[in-house]
Amino acid sequence: MSNEHTPTMLNQVHSQKQSFTVLPQQIQLLKLFHLNTLGLQQRIQEELIENPVLEESVSEEDNVTEASKDDTIQEYQDQAEYQEDDIPDYKLEHNNYLSDADLPQRPIPEYLDFRKDLKEQVRVLLVDPMQLMIAEYLIDSLSDDGMLEQDMSSIADDISFQKNKVIAAAEIEYVRRQLLRLEPMGIGCTSIKEFLLLQLRQRDQADKKTQLAIQLLEKNFGDLAHRNMEKIASQLNINESELRGILKLISTCQLKPLAESSGPPQRDAIVLDFVVTQNNDIIEVSLYRQRSSTLFINNSLSAMVTNGKCGDKGTLQYLKSKLSSAQWFVSAIKQRETTMLNVMKAIVRFQKDYFKDGDIRLLKPMILKDIADEVGVDISTASRITCNKYADTHFGTTLLKDLFSKGIENERGEAISNRVIQKAIEDVVEGENKQKPYTDQQLVAVLAEKGFNIARRTVAKYREQRQIPVMQVRALWA
Repeated sequence: MSNEHTPTMLNQVHSQKQSFTVLPQQIQLLKLFHLNTLGLQQRIQEELIENPVLEESVSEEDNVTEASKDDTIQEYQDQAEYQEDDIPDYKLEHNNYLSDADLPQRPIPEYLDFRKDLKEQVRVLLVDPMQLMIAEYLIDSLSDDGMLEQDMSSIADDISFQKNKVIAAAEIEYVRRQLLRLEPMGIGCTSIKEFLLLQLRQRDQADKKTQLAIQLLEKNFGDLAHRNMEKIASQLNINESELRGILKLISTCQLKPLAESSGPPQRDAIVLDFVVTQNNDIIEVSLYRQRSSTLFINNSLSAMVTNGKCGDKGTLQYLKSKLSSAQWFVSAIKQRETTMLNVMKAIVRFQKDYFKDGDIRLLKPMILKDIADEVGVDISTASRITCNKYADTHFGTTLLKDLFSKGIENERGEAISNRVIQKAIEDVVEGENKQKPYTDQQLVAVLAEKGFNIARRTVAKYREQRQIPVMQVRALWA
C-alpha cells in the first residue's frame, strides 16, 4: 500500500488592464475650476475659517470703508450735543424732501428673486437632506423662464462629481417631479410639451375637448410640429373644425412657467468672472477679481512648524497638516486663475471678430475640444472653466457657454455657427406677419435669401431648440 500525495497545481493567470485614478487633490482642483466668482469667494471664506495658517490681506478699498465707519462713530460719541435738540435731525432732513401729506401710505414691496422663493417652498416640501440638496441644485440650474434645459444624466454627473458620491439620474428625476408641485406651476419642466400637458391636466378631465387636447400632445406632438394635420384629425377621429377648436384650447395655455416681465431682469444678479476690454484693435482679457494675490501663509505659524517649536507633538502635527493644506490651496487658486485666463484668451482669439462688435452673426463654430487643444488642457477642464461663467464686454454681459456651438457649411463652403442660424430664425419669426406666420418650408426659403441654405428638418430642429412653436400654434397665439 503506497502512500502517495497528489501535488496541488497552482495556476497563475497574468492579465493587464489600464486604470485611471484621480487623486483627491485633483478632484479638489477641478471643483475650484467649476466655481464662479461668488462660489470661489464662499470657498475661500470656508478655508480661512478652517485653516489658521491661511490668511487674507485687506484691500485698500476695505480699509477706506473701515475708516469711514470709524469717522461716523466718532461723530456721534458726544451724545450731550444731540440730546439738547428739540427736533431730531432725521425729521428735519425728511421734511426737506417730503411733506407730511406726501408720506407713503404703505411700504414699497421688495422684489423676491424667484429662485430664493422656490428654495423656501421646497424646504417645506422635502425633508431628506440629499433630496433637498438636489432640489436646490435644480433650482439654481433653471433658466430665467423656469424651464430646466439640462438632461438628468448630465445633472447627475455634475452633482456626483461635486459631492464625491454617485447620484443616479432616476433620483434627480424624482426630485424634479417634486418641483412641479411648486408655485408657479410648471417650474422644472424640461419642454413646452410637458408644460402644456401639466396645464391641461389641471383642467376639467371630463371635458371631451380637454381629453382630446391631452391625447394630441401625448401621441401626436411630433405630427403637430410637422403640420401633419390630416394625420392628427384621422387618429383623433375628428374633423377639421373640431381640430381647430382643440388647437384653440391649447393656445390658451402658457408657453413658459415664468413670464418675462416677472421682476427685474436676472442679469442684475449675475456675478462676473472675466472682463474683456477693447483698445483700438487690441482685445485684452482680465479676471473680474484676482484672489491669489490676497492670500498668504502666516509667517509666525510657518516658522513654528519649520523650527519645530510648537509645544506638544500633536500641535506640531496639526500645524504641519494645516500648513501643507494652505500651501496647496494658494497654489491651486493661482493655477485656477492662470488656467481661466488662458482659456478665456483662447476663446477671444478664436472669436476675435465677435468680440470686436458683439454681432452674433460673426460667431464662429467652436467646441470645447478646440479650446482644450489650444490651451493644452483636458476637455473636462475646459468645460468646468467655462461652466456658468460670465464675461463683461463693451457690448454687454456674455455667458461663455453661449459662445460654443457646432456649425454647418453655407453655399460658399464656409462654416457657420448653428447659433447664428438659430438667431436668424428667431429674427425672421419675430418679424413675420403674426396673423400669417411662416411654415417651416417658408422659413427655409427666407433663410436661403439670407445665405443660409439648410433643410426643412434642420429648420424644425433649430426652431424647437429655441422653443419656437409651429406655425399653427403661433397663429393661434397671435
